[in-house]
Amino acid sequence: MRLLFCGDVVGRAGRRVVREHLRRLRERLALDFVVVNGENAAHGFGLTAPICRELYAAGADAITTGNHVWDKPEILDAIASDARLLRPANFPAGAPGRGAGVFPAPGGRRVLVANVIGRLFMDAADDPFGCVECILAEQGLGSGAHAAIVDFHGEATSEKMAMGHFLDGRASLVVGTHSHVPTADARVLAGGTAYQTDVGMCGDYDSVIGMDKWISLDRFLGRVPAGRLEPAAGEATLSALFVETDDATGLAVRAAPVRLGGCLAPEMPG
Repeated sequence: MRLLFCGDVVGRAGRRVVREHLRRLRERLALDFVVVNGENAAHGFGLTAPICRELYAAGADAITTGNHVWDKPEILDAIASDARLLRPANFPAGAPGRGAGVFPAPGGRRVLVANVIGRLFMDAADDPFGCVECILAEQGLGSGAHAAIVDFHGEATSEKMAMGHFLDGRASLVVGTHSHVPTADARVLAGGTAYQTDVGMCGDYDSVIGMDKWISLDRFLGRVPAGRLEPAAGEATLSALFVETDDATGLAVRAAPVRLGGCLAPEMPG
């Protein structure tokens, strides 16, 4: 199976670059399933139902989120009825929505997508390791899913790396989101799980993690809030990870970065 995971979509520039490239990527890479992290898609903070529809129309099969999922209150109603929109599974019991789902793919295959959030330098959440282990035991590889994708939304690279090794051999892909900067460690781990510490963002990199660089600089230099953070609006880069799996096992045989547009050097699988 051929999978693509697109990093955090930041504001209008991020949505624009996803619209421009994702459909063509689906054709060029013969993709079977695409996940997009959309938690910053609505002006940099949260997302809305119309934006979810925009991302689905652009080529996303499922949308994951993170700590900004509730920033737009109207998403509370949408997440209850949209099975393809996920919030972190290790949020406290009773949180609206769901943290994992099994979705159809071509050829009668099924893809598990699980979304968890880290605990280091983040707001309090339940144990992500135990949470995702329970999800994979019930719905993962060997339990009805032909591929299993885990979005680990975390601040600390150590915690994300630990999750990759914890799930090695049990997931097709463990990918980090949240820091908006693509790391250079995309690879297949020893047990067959594709991994990247952070996939980066779909947004304008002439910025401070997707936000207008001058507003951000004023905050750092003046030590006082200097206006509301605004997403950078220049030419954006689509940052993603391409993964190819073995149909017999669901484990990865290839992992390669994808970067298109904007100011970062382009990357495409050979």
